[in-house]
Amino acid sequence: MILSDADIRRRIEKGEIVIDPLDDPDLQIQPASVDLRLGEEFLEFCRTNIPCIHPNSEDEVAKYVRKTTVKEGEEFILHPNDFVLGTTKERVEIPPDLIAHVQGRSSLGRLAVVIHATAGVIDPGYRGQITLELSNLGTAPVALTPGMRISQVIFTELKTPTKNPYGKSRGSKYQDQKGPQASKIQLDPEFKK
Repeated sequence: MILSDADIRRRIEKGEIVIDPLDDPDLQIQPASVDLRLGEEFLEFCRTNIPCIHPNSEDEVAKYVRKTTVKEGEEFILHPNDFVLGTTKERVEIPPDLIAHVQGRSSLGRLAVVIHATAGVIDPGYRGQITLELSNLGTAPVALTPGMRISQVIFTELKTPTKNPYGKSRGSKYQDQKGPQASKIQLDPEFKK
């Protein structure tokens, strides 16, 4: 069952769902989702002359990205064919009986901006800001302003709460993340030396 606005408000009031800061609930809470805003931090992928990125090498990934901070009221220009990591302004906490999906807003999709390549699922038990995989599929640059509503999160109730939620006991790599996070795929069991 997907939560409606009434369900979302009730669960936020009880502290079961955390979205912080939720500065304008009347604007941000939609009929069956919550709009999240763009944060100020971005990880830009550098143009470089390396043959490839090896997923098991943290050093290569670190050399390939650089952090950019853009204050609210300023603009981050997302150029055609660019891919950057951004973040939501809000920190979320998902209870063990819900799964959440982050989606782009249709108004931005109509400008050819997508907010995730593959990472649209937010697991039960997750806490932290959400990393956005921002791409411009269009032919013109698009200005993104920190604080603008960039995505929406949809909550679906699980038939039963998960017994093993996302978190440290599972070895989850992104729990309590702040700001956009580069890939930590090198920590996956198949890459451990």
